[in-house]
Amino acid sequence: MSGSVLCLGEAVIDFIPVMSADGPAYRPCLGGSPYNVARALGRLGVPTEYGCAVSTDLFGDQFVAGLTESRVGQHFLQRLDAPSTLGFVSLDQAEPAYAFFDKGGADRICEDIPSDQALSGVGTLHFGSIALLREPTASAYETLFLREAGGTRLISFDPNIRASLVREEAAYRGRVERLLQAADIIKISSADLDWLYPGLAHDAAASRWLKYRASVVVITHGKDGVSGWSRRGHAHAHAIPVKVVDTVGAGDSFMAGLLASLHENGLLTSATLEDPSTEALGHMLAYGQRVASAVCTKRGANSPWREELLG
Repeated sequence: MSGSVLCLGEAVIDFIPVMSADGPAYRPCLGGSPYNVARALGRLGVPTEYGCAVSTDLFGDQFVAGLTESRVGQHFLQRLDAPSTLGFVSLDQAEPAYAFFDKGGADRICEDIPSDQALSGVGTLHFGSIALLREPTASAYETLFLREAGGTRLISFDPNIRASLVREEAAYRGRVERLLQAADIIKISSADLDWLYPGLAHDAAASRWLKYRASVVVITHGKDGVSGWSRRGHAHAHAIPVKVVDTVGAGDSFMAGLLASLHENGLLTSATLEDPSTEALGHMLAYGQRVASAVCTKRGANSPWREELLG
């Protein structure tokens, strides 16, 4: 048994630009990278839990309802008397740009991490995004990440860097580097990789991480598809042409599709993931692309259900 996937990190109300009868407006949507991954995994039929904290305010209630609706467990969820994090999204560039309002936010101030005993039913922990940037949550999650690395549970990591939010760049780069060296599954966008290591060839980066702990490294290239590496080979999957409404949550949905494919093929355990074949790589990349392309046809990070993909 692979156990459940526990997604740890921020929940954000994304305000997405829309055109209303009165002109330009913003529509609030449930978001936040690890929260998106959790909901997408639940909809894909993977046993999933969401950790971190959400507010006791009206948005916090919406986050909880969204998890319940997507069949995501909440054993590790905290409710704090603190505001919800808000993020305003700009779609004027090739990639969505964000302005976050999170001072004192519930997902920023939580620092309780589960014990090894509490994690007994968990097989994979997924980390990423601004939860690893903002204190005190960032240090708490790094502690948990490094405590679990190399143990019986898999560690999945998508840095999902928001460079405009980075204030102490040297410290942040050091943290990301430590985590990249300790993760079993790495998914990173080409834009994030180029920010971290300007001029470093993507295959060289993958080779570097495979020499540490990683068994799977995936680099996404937006409209140019996605590439994946294991110690046994390399695979590429093209982007799937769709009528794009927006790309908010596309990377998170791809991440969920990748993990769901590993789960369905019995590879989401420390014993089975060690050396996936090129064929298995190709399958997981293609499935991730199907999930990501589906979310691009909807407003916000509204991932598809497994039944939709089978239809």
